[in-house]
Formats: sequence, structure tokens, C-alpha cells
Amino acid sequence: MASERTSAYGNNANVDFTQSTDDDPLIDGPLISQDVLESVIKREFRKLPTHWAVGVLSFLHVVYVVLCIVITVFCWISDEHTSECTAALHGIDSKTVVLLGKVSLWVLVFIYDRFVQHHHSAVRRRGYLDFYRLTRGIKNLPLLIHSAGNAAVLTVIAPSSMLDASVKNLSVYLLLAIICLELLLSFICLLRYTVHVVKFNSKKPHPDVTEEERSHACSSGSHTETGFRDGSSLEDVVEKQADLIDYLKQHNSVLSRRILTLTGQQIRA
Repeated sequence: MASERTSAYGNNANVDFTQSTDDDPLIDGPLISQDVLESVIKREFRKLPTHWAVGVLSFLHVVYVVLCIVITVFCWISDEHTSECTAALHGIDSKTVVLLGKVSLWVLVFIYDRFVQHHHSAVRRRGYLDFYRLTRGIKNLPLLIHSAGNAAVLTVIAPSSMLDASVKNLSVYLLLAIICLELLLSFICLLRYTVHVVKFNSKKPHPDVTEEERSHACSSGSHTETGFRDGSSLEDVVEKQADLIDYLKQHNSVLSRRILTLTGQQIRA
């Protein structure tokens, strides 16, 4: 009796397993071709579209500095063109125009910073971790420079009457010096950042995981730990390994969804 029950249970299990495999459309469905799988796995390189934003921001910054110099020289320091300045500025004080322009420029820099941060986060998700870390500090410098410039401008404008009492128009000269220094530092940072972006777009590299696999395959004496670099600190190695793990998890989930979608499309076809 026990043997009959065991055999019956085994037959039922086999029947259930056969039915479950027969009912599963993914098992009996058509196989996905190799070309389709490779097209899913291989991602087309996407250029980083932030260099044009650098050009626009630099142009607007230069225009603002030129206007500040013109306004301060002809409308702030000198009294010879008072009527022309009043008509051109529609009765607004020249100091107010300069400060409002400074605030507007900072808002533009903030929008630029958010725009760049969005695209760099996308680059990080696509697996370009070395480039992300290379430009992580320099891409945020323009916002820091302009924020520090705003603080310096407030420091000069607040005691402007005291400064002008000791030296005539001292606050104006300090304000122009801050604005010009801000332009110089921002231009240097934006130029260095643009060089990195142009090199990255022209090189069109593969994700870091693919590059490391190729380097490990070519050099037999290299280390096999993912993210290892000679001379790298432990914090850098751990950070890169964590970034690689996040990228691989996301990449695997995306590939799984795409393969399931392709399988479902072939079954329906």
C-alpha cells in the first residue's frame, strides 16, 4: 500500500510538473535570437549634453560683467550722464540694477547646476563611474563661486557708506573687483569641465565594468578585484565597488524586463 501511494504521488507530481511546464509560455515559446539579445545588452553611447549649457552660461556671465562695468562707470561713479542713465534704466537706481542682475545670474547658475547634476546622475546610472567621480567636484564649483561672490557683495554693499567715506567710491571698485574675479574663476572651472566633457564625448567609452573586463583579460598579472587600482585608498575602492554593485543591480533588472518584453512579443507574434 505504501509503495502504491508513493508511486501514485510520484505520478501526480510528474503530471503536475508536466502541466506546469506546458502551461508556461516562456518555456515553450520561441527562442530569442542572438542579434536581438546583443542589441538589448549593448547600449548605444549617449553624449553628455552639458557643454552647450556651459557656453550659454559663460556668454550671459560675460554680458552681465560688461553691463556692470558700463553702468558703474557711466551711471554710478560719474554724474555727467545722469539723464541718459535715468532714461535707459527707466528711473531705477544703478546700484539696484547691478544687484538685481547679480541675483538673476545666481539663479541661472543654480539652474545650470541642477541641469548638470541631472545628466551626471544619468551618466552614473549608465556605469561611467570614473568620469562621474572625475567631474564630481569641478561641476559644482561655479555655484560655490557665485554663492561666495554674493556673500562678498553683501559684505561690501552693507558698509558702503563707511567705505566711501574713507576712500571715494571704494565700495564701487571693490564690487567691480569681486564681479571680475568671479568671472575669472568661473570661466576657469567651466573651461576645465568642458574639456573633460568633450574628451568623454569624443572617446565614447564603454561602461567601467566592460572596460575592466577587457583590461583584466588583456593583462594576466593584474588584480582581479573589481574597482581595484594601484595606489588607491581603501575609501576609493569601497566607494567604487558600491557604485558598481548599484549599477549592476539596476542593469540586471533592466535587462530582465527587456528580455521578458521581447519574449512576450515573440510569443504573441
